[in-house]
Amino acid sequence: MATEQMTLLETARDVRERAYAPYSRFKVGAAVRSPDGAIHAGCNVENVAYPEGTCAEAGAIAAMIAAGQTRLTEVAVIADSPAPVPPCGGCRQKLAEFGDADTPVTLATTDGVTLRTTIGDLLPGRFDAAHMARS
Repeated sequence: MATEQMTLLETARDVRERAYAPYSRFKVGAAVRSPDGAIHAGCNVENVAYPEGTCAEAGAIAAMIAAGQTRLTEVAVIADSPAPVPPCGGCRQKLAEFGDADTPVTLATTDGVTLRTTIGDLLPGRFDAAHMARS
């Protein structure tokens, strides 16, 4: 969990530096805020067997769950890229599992370019528990 003095984006920027990305060299940091105001951070962790890696967003969500929280109220993701990088499809669904459609998401570059969006804009038509109501 990050210190309360750091903003969500600063936390994502800080944890990005600790990403384990020896193969792609593409470090990503993510941070989520839970309803109690706590910030939980995650970074990408690669593996030589590429499909076995973990995305930064998934790491931040795992840290939130490990801290006893199951909802997120805000998200920040940062990478060293020419334009803000959105979460992959799997991470969009993971964010939707724990956040509402109107949950704010800030995507940023290390150069300071930001894009503000929402989970709903990133994943329109999301699959959720209501789809399994007849099961």
